[in-house]
Amino acid sequence: MRFVTYQHHHSVRVAVLEADGTLFPLPGVRSLTEVIAAGGGLPALLERGAEALDVPPGPNVADVRLLPPFQPASLRDFVTFEEHVEGVRRAVNGVSGVPEQWYAAPTFYFSNPHAVLGPEDAVPMPPGSAVLDFELEVAAVIGREGRDLTPEQARDHIIGYTILNDWSARDLQSAEMNVGLGPCKGKDTANSVGPCLVTADELEPYRDSEGFLRLALTAEVNGVVVGRDLLSNMSWTFEEMVAYAARGTRVMPGDLLGSGTCGNGGCLAELWGVRGEQTPPPLKPGDTVTLTVEGIGTLSVPVVPGVAPVPLPAGRRRLRERP
Repeated sequence: MRFVTYQHHHSVRVAVLEADGTLFPLPGVRSLTEVIAAGGGLPALLERGAEALDVPPGPNVADVRLLPPFQPASLRDFVTFEEHVEGVRRAVNGVSGVPEQWYAAPTFYFSNPHAVLGPEDAVPMPPGSAVLDFELEVAAVIGREGRDLTPEQARDHIIGYTILNDWSARDLQSAEMNVGLGPCKGKDTANSVGPCLVTADELEPYRDSEGFLRLALTAEVNGVVVGRDLLSNMSWTFEEMVAYAARGTRVMPGDLLGSGTCGNGGCLAELWGVRGEQTPPPLKPGDTVTLTVEGIGTLSVPVVPGVAPVPLPAGRRRLRERP
């Protein structure tokens, strides 16, 4: 099933989206976030969806405004594509190859769940940035609480998948990473999610013999294809990513786990590293980025002007007095 959250005539509803665009609102449900947070996992979500199909349909998806499918409890963004690592390292640091340590575990950072935007929300230029980039990702959604899971156990904790565009201010990100922490404001302005949450059972036919989802991925800027890849080129499965995320801690219903950016043009920075120049150029107001994932759908978002950064002083160089 495909679940969306939409606004229609000032009312917000959750619905099952059918192939012809018909929406079937879930009876008595205004928030998919609450349904997921109940922790019943995939069976409970499918049961609520089945209830919607037993009542009269609502409007067509073409006549509503789509909102983020749900509000993530947290957002872990992994980096699981070798090709992306190679290209971005070359673009940002001028070095080639993949660090050996990268293969030790599926690395991730925590992003900003409060910066999640829907499929019809324009993305503003981050304050102080002139080098905006997109990142084509697929994200898994957790539907049950779990801790110290094996990959086999983790599969039952994934309720579904959605498209994630991890917008990146490359100039801010590059400067921040010199500190040895980051990324922070380079990744803080927007994460576009949608257009729907596809339940995990819908994508099982795409699973290969190693457990990867063989989904075709396409990235376009202003209607021109700049990247194509397969989700199965990940170096870890989503189940392995969930197991690592749950190591020594908990994953919770509503957690969102991004695959990391795919290769072969999954972002502009990778292409810049390969080509040795910023071609295509960084995104600017007026550009539209369209990401398509087989089995899930299309997420098409325009870029608009942002605001100027609020001035802050440089850090103080202290004399380091002691009490």
